[in-house]
Order: sequence, then C-alpha cells, then structure tokens
Amino acid sequence: MTTSLSDASNPLALLSDHLVRLTEEASAGIVGVRGGGRWPVSGIHWRPGIVVTAEEALEREEGLEILTADGRTFPATFIGRDPTTDIAVLRFQPDGLALASLGDAAALRTGQFVLALGRHERGAVAASGIVAHAGGAWQSQRGGRIDHLIRLDLRLAPSAEGGALVNTRGEVLGMTVTGPRHRVLAIPRSTIDRVADQLLAKGRIARGYLGARLRPVGGNHPGVLVMSLDKEGPAAAAGLLVGDIIQSWSGTAVTRVRHVMQQLSTDSVGTTAALGLSRGGAPASLSIVIGERPSR
Repeated sequence: MTTSLSDASNPLALLSDHLVRLTEEASAGIVGVRGGGRWPVSGIHWRPGIVVTAEEALEREEGLEILTADGRTFPATFIGRDPTTDIAVLRFQPDGLALASLGDAAALRTGQFVLALGRHERGAVAASGIVAHAGGAWQSQRGGRIDHLIRLDLRLAPSAEGGALVNTRGEVLGMTVTGPRHRVLAIPRSTIDRVADQLLAKGRIARGYLGARLRPVGGNHPGVLVMSLDKEGPAAAAGLLVGDIIQSWSGTAVTRVRHVMQQLSTDSVGTTAALGLSRGGAPASLSIVIGERPSR
C-alpha cells in the first residue's frame, strides 16, 4: 500500500506542519523596521517596547517605523547603535504586541537545525538550515566582543537582516546578520542583552581610546606607524611620539592597524597596555592607560 503524502503518519508532512506552526508562533515577535535604509529590514521585539535590529542595515536614525505581525505600524525612536557588535536598539509604544520567546544560544551545537525568521512588507519570511559552526567567544573585525560564534548554513534574504535565529522549540537564540565574506552569522542573546543594557542606559557604548592615527609600515617591516596624535589623548599623555612604530601590544605582535583597534574594546577602558616600539630604529617600551573614546 502506498502512503499518501497527506497521510498524518508521513514524517515529512509532520515536519512540514511543525515548521509552519513554528514560523507562525515565533514570527509574532518579529517586526519590520521601515525608514532605516533602502528597503525595510527586520527586528526582534526583545523587551516590551524595545526592538533590536542589525546596526549595519540601519542607514538612518530618523523617521523610523515598526511594522508588526498584524500589519500595524508604530513610530520608533532611535536609542543607540554599536557597530562593533552590529546591534542597534529602537523604542516604540506597542499595543498588545507579542514578545520574542528567548532561549540560550550557548546550547547550540554544530549541525543543529534552525530557522531564520524575518518580516517583509507582505508578511513573515523564513529560511531553514543548520548551524555550520558553533564555537566560543570571538572578536569582530571592529573590535566587538561576541559571546559565541554562530555561523549558519542558510540563505538570508535582505529583508530578514536583523531578524531572529530560532530553534525547533520556537526560542529566539539571537539575531541574524550578514558577516564578512557574506557569511550568515547570529549575534547571540547574551551579547544582545549586554549591549542593549548599555545603549538603553547611556545611548552609546564606551570604547577604548588611544588617541593616535596609525597606518601600516608596509613592506616586510612589522608594526604600525604613528602618523598623528590627539594632544589630549592617552597616547600623547603617556609619551608616544609621531614616527614611533608600534610592534607589540601587551606581548602580542602588531602587524596591522586592525590588531590595535581590536584591543580597544569596552573592557579595555582603564586598563594599561604595554607597548613595544621601534623609535628612531632603536627598541623602546611604553605603558599607556587606555581612555574612553570621546563622544562626537
């Protein structure tokens, strides 16, 4: 006897039905964000009246609107952004809107089946795939500390940028973004909570500040060259000079400007960095207390 595709015992039909229900339930807390760029992107109703979305996709900070699952729109206020973790926070006045059901991204494993949910003008959008790699904490190219590395094997629509990574229980584990080399990544819940708390409290993220403009030395010479100094900055106060070449930072070799920028995280403010230098061709050393980047 041939089993019908609509038979309730068909495992593929059962899986399909489960994914439909899962998408319908989990997408109730997924919103659209209008006015921030060339096209609407997605966001997550993270806390009552608080939406998180992808910072990189948010080109403007004014005239923003939240599109809800039932088709309503609400004006949104920009709270703050953190380019180093790709997180932006908005505030609006919801009216009975469901919150995302949050889970723990630390439990994710490589190979686990997941969904990426977003919201388009015409409704929810979904993509399925697996966790291509689940790893420990890492640092973005802009110096942000991300608590877990989550790389996804799925195709992310532009409108789903800033949407939710969802497990098979319907729990939102993080926010989906497009990373380097167009790889789809997820920013985990713990990182979003940490950054959102700071943005809601201060409107910005404190970042380490050296007060020096740097460029690579070039050729086969290691280190980065000090091109100019902020006269009021920590580097000038510690005695760093224009023309110095920074070759190491607290025992770690420096070969690119990015290596220095990655050291200037939130956690670096107030810490002391031991710099290994080349000054006039001779080795030198210097200790600098990292300051906080001034507001612009």
